[in-house]
Parts: sequence; C-alpha cells; structure tokens
Amino acid sequence: MRIHHLNCASFCPYGGHLMDGMTPGIGPARLVCHTLLIETEKGLVLIDTGLGLNDVHKPQERITSFFHKLVRPLLKEEETAHYQIKALGFKPEDVRHIILTHLDFDHAGGIDDFPNAKVHVMNAEKEAAKNRNTFLSKNRYSPSQLTTMKHWNTYYPEGERWFGFQAVRDLEDLPPEILLVPLIGHTEGHAGVAIHTDQGWLLHAGDAYFYRGEMDSTYHCTPGLRAYQKMVEANRPMRLMNQQRLRHLAATHSHDCTIFCAHDAIEYLSLKEGLQRNLLSTDYQLPFDSNDLAGLGLS
Repeated sequence: MRIHHLNCASFCPYGGHLMDGMTPGIGPARLVCHTLLIETEKGLVLIDTGLGLNDVHKPQERITSFFHKLVRPLLKEEETAHYQIKALGFKPEDVRHIILTHLDFDHAGGIDDFPNAKVHVMNAEKEAAKNRNTFLSKNRYSPSQLTTMKHWNTYYPEGERWFGFQAVRDLEDLPPEILLVPLIGHTEGHAGVAIHTDQGWLLHAGDAYFYRGEMDSTYHCTPGLRAYQKMVEANRPMRLMNQQRLRHLAATHSHDCTIFCAHDAIEYLSLKEGLQRNLLSTDYQLPFDSNDLAGLGLS
C-alpha cells in the first residue's frame, strides 16, 4: 500500500501560541485536518475527508455559525480531498472506500464528493449523528453532509484486540491491514484507524487528542486546545481514559507504532515529509521554515 498524507481543511481559530503552541501572539492559530489517501489493490481508501466542495461553496448550509466563528475554516477548494486526489492523477470515482474516525462536520464534509464510495464508521457514531438531541450534537453533525450517502457500513467493537484496544478487523471489502480502533470520548462512536505498513503501524487517532504534547509521558497541551476538547467532548471519563491508554501505547511501542491526531500541523508536516521519528517531544526543533507553513495556507 502507498499512503499519502493530505491536509483537507485549514482552521485559524484565535489564540496563537495558546492554541497551536507555535504561532507568535494570540492571533489566528494554525490547525489542519490530517487525512490519509491509501492506494490499495481494492482501489483508493480515504481516511476522513476533511471539508468538501459543498462546504467550501455553500458553508452557510453546511457549517453552523457557532463552529464557523469558533474554528474559522479557510474554505479553500484546493484543500478538498476531491481536488487533491485529481492533482495526484486519480479520478474521484477511484475512491472506493471512506473510513471515518467520526462524523463531525470537519471530518465527514467531503463524503458526498465521492457518492459511489462505501462509508465505514462505528454504529454508535452513526446513531449519534442521527439523533442530534443536544446543542453540541446539533452543531457538530451536519445532516446536509450525511444524508446523500447511499452505502454505509457500520460496525460494533468485537474480535481480536489490537495492542490491548478493542478493534474491528475485516472491514467489508477492505484489506486486512486496515482496522477500526474504538476511542470513545470526543464523540460517542469515535474511533481511530490503524494501518499496518512495512515500517510498522500507523494509528490515525482522529480527535482522541489535539496536540502532540498530549502523547508525551509528562503530558502537555496548550490552554486553548485543552479548553476546546472539554467543550466538545461527549464522554469526559472515556476521553481521558483513552488518551491515557494512547500515551501508554506511544511510550511502550514507539518502535513499531506511530500515533498522530487530526489537527496538529507539526505532526502532519512531519509525516508528510516522511520523517521517521516518534512524534512526542514538545521541545522538538521543527525542521520546517516559513515556506513549509505557507504551504498549509496558514503562515
């Protein structure tokens, strides 16, 4: 399998270094939506979609005012998975499967750009998105993003465990190297996606954490992202427990498992540039200059 790391949405919430840990001052911070495009024998597999074309062109219909003002998406067509997949020389219809860590608007906005793809998600997450019975769920889940899809495959935790975590193996019509790993907390059906590669495991942890320092054994998170996670959590005890379990996994299996989240720009750039290192140290000196960050559209 060949894996492409894509940023499929950029966000500029106010808070600067108090939010992303690197931007001077308290102006717009730099967050991404880290997605994966995987070339497999069964076609292209997309892990999360970021924002889609309809989100960019009709944001008022797809993103609530609450989150639009809070996270301040840049809404750039060239950042959509649809655009980037074509730029890589593929066709959108080559995307046969979409695996979603969860159904928040910024992770599932692009699914209707690939109407023939099969969507894979935990059953609890699809039920939570359908019910939308709280202020938070009414803002985080966008029916206009989700109701057009025809091919849903939903799953329950079962079967052989993965590094001690519950796991869903043998996803329908997908290679056995790709697993769903339930990580409840941020949402009721949140999951990570684990991919076995020649260099070991990659775990896309979605929004199980937001800042690279949260995977450090000493734990560090910026005040802004710590507050944001509390504000949008669905199950605080489970979120904190699963973060602790991920920290333990990072500490004990750094040689064969690389963990990353959806929104940390430094994790994204490190993996995109192919740096083979453990993404833990909060005082790691960045091998990127302003041109790299400009490539995110956020410098």
